[in-house]
Amino acid sequence: MSQHPAFVVGREMKKGDILQGYVTKCDFPNKGRVQVKEEDGTLSEVTVKNALPGQTVSCMINKKKHGKVEGRLLEVVVPADCEMAAPCPHAGICGGCLYQTYPYEEQLKIKKSQVEDLIRPVYEAFNIGDKAFTEVFEGIKASPVSEGYRNKMEFSFGDEYKDGPLSLGMHKRGSFYDIVSVTDCRIVDEDYRLILAATKEYFTKEGLPFFHRLRHEGYLRHLLVRKAVKTGEILIGLITTSQMQVDLKPYVDAILALPLQGSIAGIVHTVNDSVADVVKNEGTTLLYGKDYFYEELLGLRFKITQFSFFQTNSLGAEVLYDTTRSYLGTMEKENPTVFDLYSGTGTIAQLLAPVAGKVVGVEIVEEAVEAAKENAALNGLNNCEFIAGDVLKVLDDITEKPDYIILDPPRDGIHPKALQKIIAYGVDRIVYVSCKPTSLARDLEALLQGGYKLERMCCVDMFPGTANVETVALLKR
Repeated sequence: MSQHPAFVVGREMKKGDILQGYVTKCDFPNKGRVQVKEEDGTLSEVTVKNALPGQTVSCMINKKKHGKVEGRLLEVVVPADCEMAAPCPHAGICGGCLYQTYPYEEQLKIKKSQVEDLIRPVYEAFNIGDKAFTEVFEGIKASPVSEGYRNKMEFSFGDEYKDGPLSLGMHKRGSFYDIVSVTDCRIVDEDYRLILAATKEYFTKEGLPFFHRLRHEGYLRHLLVRKAVKTGEILIGLITTSQMQVDLKPYVDAILALPLQGSIAGIVHTVNDSVADVVKNEGTTLLYGKDYFYEELLGLRFKITQFSFFQTNSLGAEVLYDTTRSYLGTMEKENPTVFDLYSGTGTIAQLLAPVAGKVVGVEIVEEAVEAAKENAALNGLNNCEFIAGDVLKVLDDITEKPDYIILDPPRDGIHPKALQKIIAYGVDRIVYVSCKPTSLARDLEALLQGGYKLERMCCVDMFPGTANVETVALLKR
């Protein structure tokens, strides 16, 4: 074990200074707290993005305001004692998997601590009851697998450096334009890597240009690959502009010839002429097979299309949804009505349907709602109703009153006015599933002030190697 490193002594910090210090902890999602010594010997704290606990780092001060100092990470001078060699050769270049040099158990400790630091002050300030936070917070549940877990990847076409050769992969860390060809990415399985490499090789050989976002010229934009863990079915989407007419049959033949472990359910070609760097559907042509595939979760079967929302870690999703179901517990009321708000493709709604009188799902994305209806029919569930629309507005039009509520909002959390409408129902139990702990902490304040108490809470790690984590909270009236 190395000794605790000494802090660099320097004059009072100002912008442009390069300093060295020790990272005491990391706030969600990736803000390291770096301690440095000033000239008088006092310790000062600098917030440095992507600096991780236990590291000694050098950073450049780039912001100083209202007594708070922020710096840009320059170098990890001394790794943390627990750090190991990165399993992925793209580590530090690709923008993902910040935590991958830490053993998985250490990753879980970091995420658990981050959520605890965010929620504990809210609990202690507003919660009604005599339970200590340690009695409420149940820690973190691991993903069943820590590598090769993703069932969906969106790769971008571009160049790794200006005017360089064609690249296909993920954005370079800190760059808006440069693309790293992540042909050895560790959070997907070998089928993804084979498809990625073959696609890059084919279009490089053909000499087709990528879409240049500054000039608004080019053809190739994104490659979307989805694969079901349980069924092994693969759906591939090639997203291009309409600026060129290209015969894609030879590309399809090249992909079908790959020695994949899974089976290709379909290959589709989607046109996107928008300026924004997003995977957008402005018209889709089926090149091979079908435009959907099937995945299974907790005994239910789900039909998934190219743009369907579905948790990106299928095995982790089983842990998440089983936890959600167990937190809601036994529904004492006869034939209860459950509202599943922000329901996506209706996964949670369908898991609850067998023990509920009726489940009402509300989701703003119309395609997700249609998929939810199809999946409910596929699973023989006739007591699910799915409504397309904004929760804030839809709640005014629903005449039914819920007995229980499930909340699974997007990263930004719940609109304050929608939250007040939810509280006004006065249901006995609410289960809140959050993909961003800072949003959960904010919304919890309103829920606790509105007469609820936090009864149980835990984290579920759906994204090993990365800074993201899911949280499940049970609130009781």
